[in-house]
Amino acid sequence: MSKAAHLDLPFRFGTVGTPISTPKNGGSAGGVQRIRELGLSALELAWVQSVRVSDEACARIREAGERCDVAISVHAPYYINLNATPEMWAAGRERLLAAARAGAKAGATDIIFHPGSYMKSAPADAYRVGLQRLSEVSDTLRKERVQVILRPETMGKSSMLGTLEETINWSRQIENVLPCVDFAHLHARPGDGSFNSYEEFADALRLIAAGLGERGLKHMHIHFSGIAYTAKGERHHLNLAESDIQYKALFKALADLGAAGRVLSETPNLEEDAVLMQSTYVRAFRAAAKRGQAAEIAS
Repeated sequence: MSKAAHLDLPFRFGTVGTPISTPKNGGSAGGVQRIRELGLSALELAWVQSVRVSDEACARIREAGERCDVAISVHAPYYINLNATPEMWAAGRERLLAAARAGAKAGATDIIFHPGSYMKSAPADAYRVGLQRLSEVSDTLRKERVQVILRPETMGKSSMLGTLEETINWSRQIENVLPCVDFAHLHARPGDGSFNSYEEFADALRLIAAGLGERGLKHMHIHFSGIAYTAKGERHHLNLAESDIQYKALFKALADLGAAGRVLSETPNLEEDAVLMQSTYVRAFRAAAKRGQAAEIAS
């Protein structure tokens, strides 16, 4: 794939975390370069334990992203819970703000985070607490002129905040918030093997379009992988070939419904499946374009 080939596609593809094949000591900037060498065009920095990155390192990442034309995002630390106790939330809030501030310096446009759990709250109550707290974080970043999109991720267990509907509704009500849609999590969440067909994927995209319009459908940020699950939901990520996830159906739905944005691989083999996802989408996109041309001629 040529350096500019991805520009003809509605989606950029990449990895969550530095590609495994990045040379040692390459760091995140080296990961950006490796993404380009692989013919990919997006990298999500996995700051999932803590945000410990210097301004100098951020500048190197930003420069590499601009030079290689690789879109940068950040996965904030796992230890964030919008529904936590006030004391726990104070720490989580600072982690989310730190990821956003440093991410912006590194050239990231999107900050992905896990919204937390219901704990002992009713889902509706947890949602409302999350709405207030996420609004406060968005307001703080806006006042500081930190220009990023906050993306609560759809989660893979029924005990967790982060249904597709919750992330859409937060995005409707808060400026600079959009979902991070993890289709593997949505498949695992019910625990019964459902949400794994073309129609279910397409229905999810229609729900996003109905709730958020083109802002949601044309600026998607997708996590994808195979996934192991039980009746209680997600266990761990799998390579696509080792899972039951119908990835070809997903990419067909994305192409048919005209979605656009980024797709980031979270499989154990990271870049190998990122390349597979991209090639699968390219085939689906071309097939959808041909069907569109045929329909135009027929009409």
